Amino acid sequence: MSTALNIKRKNIDLPVDTLQKLSIMAVAQGKSLKKYIETVLISKANAINVEISENPSPSGDQWFDNPKNLASVHRGIEEMKGGNGQICTIDEIKTRLGI
Repeated sequence: MSTALNIKRKNIDLPVDTLQKLSIMAVAQGKSLKKYIETVLISKANAINVEISENPSPSGDQWFDNPKNLASVHRGIEEMKGGNGQICTIDEIKTRLGI
């Protein structure tokens, strides 16, 4: 289990019937209700594979997986923050591109 420095306290609300069922399970395993719930949640969380992607696309567009493309996006963001960018509508972009 984690050390005291790695623990975060969180209050949760559960239906009474759920607490009753969990209490029965805790007693069956010789644990307090609190310890039983912690054990179940830790076990469940450890079974989940969480991957954090730098891909900013909500749809997972693979274009953003290319480091050069992502670097270009970051450069553009920095340019905008520095006041060196310009905001255009889709119609303005199409006109400039001749499409």
